[in-house]
Amino acid sequence: MKKILFAFATLALISCNEEKSTEGNLHIKGNIKGLKQGTLYVQKIVDTALVAIDTIAIKGNSNFESHLTIDSPEMLYLFLDRGETNSIDNNIMFFAEPGNMTIDTNLEKFFADAKITGSKNQKLFEDYKKIMSRYKDVQLALTEEKLRAIQFNRAAPADVDKKDADNLKRRYLFSINFAMNNKDSEIAPYIALAEVYDANIKYLDTINNSLTPKVAKSKYGQMLTKYIEERKKAGY
Repeated sequence: MKKILFAFATLALISCNEEKSTEGNLHIKGNIKGLKQGTLYVQKIVDTALVAIDTIAIKGNSNFESHLTIDSPEMLYLFLDRGETNSIDNNIMFFAEPGNMTIDTNLEKFFADAKITGSKNQKLFEDYKKIMSRYKDVQLALTEEKLRAIQFNRAAPADVDKKDADNLKRRYLFSINFAMNNKDSEIAPYIALAEVYDANIKYLDTINNSLTPKVAKSKYGQMLTKYIEERKKAGY
């Protein structure tokens, strides 16, 4: 009798472990080298606030794992609470999608050294950011030029404002073209909402109308459609 009860208990334990290991449709695992103690929060934006959807306590083992359920690919955030150590380098944004993802980084350069794999949208997001950094560098250089002119009480170069406007225009056109070229990925409506939301409505319409049916039904696809409708109703 004891053997039978033990067998049932063992089967129940195996069943529970299998259920836990397959919980959710998004499985995130990773390692934060050098982290001995702290708390990780997986967060998402709800309305306009970041809300924790999973909490992971780190005590001695720098490996972590999270099992979540998401309806469609979306941007999530991995926030590190370092306890007594203050740092502005404590948040990693990543484009999550159902499946297995890995996030590896280290305590010293938590955001800068993050390596994220397992998401097509994340790879596209990284490609996008790499090009965008060039436009942002130009904008920063032009802003510094203006500030130096103010600092030394002299006029800024006559063409600095035109260069700034041209750079912004090229930045917007790149974002729009990137979204159009990736209409079959959820990164497209995300870029429209996050990067060029104030662009001429015709450009947003063009992006929206180009989306594949699957992407149009995604979280960001539906948000883009609703946003465009609201802008049109408001008359801009």
